[in-house]
Amino acid sequence: MLEHGGNLRDAAKRFGRDDWVDLSTGINPRWYPAPQVAGNAWHRLPEPDPALLTAAEAFYGASQMLPVAGTQAAIQALPRLRAPSRVAVSAPSYAEHAHHWAGHGHTMTLTPYDELPAAVAQHDVLVVVNPNNPTGAVVPAVQLLEWADQLAARGGWLVVDEAFGDTAQENSVAAHTARPGLIVLRSVGKFFGLAGIRLGFVAAHEDLLRDLADLLGPWTISGPAQQIAHAALSDKAWQAATRAELHANGERLRALLAAHGVQSSGTPLFQWWAEAQPEAFWQHMAQRGIWVRLFTQAARGIRLGLPPDEAGWQRLHAALNEWSKR
Repeated sequence: MLEHGGNLRDAAKRFGRDDWVDLSTGINPRWYPAPQVAGNAWHRLPEPDPALLTAAEAFYGASQMLPVAGTQAAIQALPRLRAPSRVAVSAPSYAEHAHHWAGHGHTMTLTPYDELPAAVAQHDVLVVVNPNNPTGAVVPAVQLLEWADQLAARGGWLVVDEAFGDTAQENSVAAHTARPGLIVLRSVGKFFGLAGIRLGFVAAHEDLLRDLADLLGPWTISGPAQQIAHAALSDKAWQAATRAELHANGERLRALLAAHGVQSSGTPLFQWWAEAQPEAFWQHMAQRGIWVRLFTQAARGIRLGLPPDEAGWQRLHAALNEWSKR
């Protein structure tokens, strides 16, 4: 199983603390205040709720979507819906895509972002994380739609993972997924900070959604998760306030790093940079109770999410001061 952020039990086991500031995930630390759910949501088998789909399609701008148990469920299932294919996965990016496309008879190639245009003509499937996790790189929507058309003309797919796209909806291609061959993944966990309910959505042509639903089977989304997500996706006031807050805090994080000599890139939810000594930085932060995401493979660097409160900001500031003066 691949390593991911949010593994605070591992952090505590290794470093022996219980006062962690978790900056390892890029998840909004100020999550949507989940409402009380109806009592029978814990009792009844979770029928699909049409109101949830209506709210999701309105929020994401898509004409048809399928709820899934987090985008991870779709990432694992999509490679099983195609015959063996030539697959290019943007790199560096969320490692689960490459991990699963490397199986099921496919030929998978990790492709740097600047080589993606050439990869379209040489592959059957192109997987792009947009904005990218961990670097924050963005491919313009107009470019993605051109690639989607080229791939679809020969029966191919463009899979766009927009899990971190909720703070920049203008670059989403979810509204165009009624066309065959364009598949968009969206997450309730990141922007809404509700990773614990395990809910995401796939936007795609109705035929692909039907095949994906058949593969995943019944009752994939719990009743409580459906009710909480419906409230979050419908709450426009909270969404607008949260976007403004995240943009401000994302800029604060970028500026804080720059003040300590770190030139980073990212999104309003995280910052990333190619740290020259990533293991030493990770160790330095962990010893001060700050858990960051260490990357040591194709992209050697560090990703930081947003602190949850002012005390967390001050701890990060102090730790960065010590690092820059070492």
